[in-house]
Amino acid sequence: MQPILMTFPDAGSMVFGCMGLGGDWNVTSISEEARRASFLALDSALEHGFTLFDHADIYTRGKAEQVFGDYLALQPGLREKILIQTKCAIRFKDDQHVGRYDFSTSYIRQQVEQSLRQLQCGYIDLLMLHRPDPLMDIHEVADVLQALQQEGKVKQFGVSNFGAPQMQLLQSVLAQPLRVNQLEMSLAKIDWLEQNVLTGMVQGTSHFFGYGTVEYCQQHQVQIQAWGSLAQGLFTGGKTPQTEAQRHTADLVRQLAALYQCSPEAIVLGWLMRHPAGIQPVIGTTNPDRIKACAEARTIQLTREHWYALYVASRGQPLP
Repeated sequence: MQPILMTFPDAGSMVFGCMGLGGDWNVTSISEEARRASFLALDSALEHGFTLFDHADIYTRGKAEQVFGDYLALQPGLREKILIQTKCAIRFKDDQHVGRYDFSTSYIRQQVEQSLRQLQCGYIDLLMLHRPDPLMDIHEVADVLQALQQEGKVKQFGVSNFGAPQMQLLQSVLAQPLRVNQLEMSLAKIDWLEQNVLTGMVQGTSHFFGYGTVEYCQQHQVQIQAWGSLAQGLFTGGKTPQTEAQRHTADLVRQLAALYQCSPEAIVLGWLMRHPAGIQPVIGTTNPDRIKACAEARTIQLTREHWYALYVASRGQPLP
């Protein structure tokens, strides 16, 4: 059974990633040019059926949430038609501190309340803990998450970049189930497949993803979301392939796009979506034309043979 993210009509099979909204990753204010580009991207996302929007408190130093909040403020009624998820816990380095992760009660609460102000809305549909904090006190985390839910500020919870054991540990003290795990997965980042395919083989020791994480999510109906799902355009013309395997994969993507009469982006995303874990790609582009191209992934389903052809092309050698 395909995992269900949240009960919401037309949630779709992909997520619109808002990391590129708001302009550069600096502390300056949002320029009018960046605001216009962000609004055009959001217009395109809505036009092409995206209803789940992915944020993090750190994206463009908070400007992504701010410009999204400005967009919402200009569109009465839109908030109730979409889902918003955001993340917290990454702290940038400053003059006194190194970059670090922070799952303390005070920081999680502070960042949730900041996100609510920036997004200009009264609640977040789903809050994710962005990266594992080695100093995580699971009881402290459980208490603050439960309080935020009881206060109506957050509806559901998830994690990002967590392995199965970390999820199990946190879930052991949570009353509510973790709904999402967001992981780096793409046709270029295939360790999530390689580690399992090469189980018991010495070749598998060179691949590490977090053994059993995909299976844990499937078993417990945790929605897997794939960040970096377009591989930074490596197979779709946005980045030049450097290896023979990458060039071969890019050629095959183009051939399949012609065969399926769709965009190359749809092939790359469709490859992820063909997996029985029900993976939701997170689309990071703000280019309206590319957003449209990505949306075509909903219209195709790769055959088993084409899925394997792409996998073998990407790994650069036959399967054992």
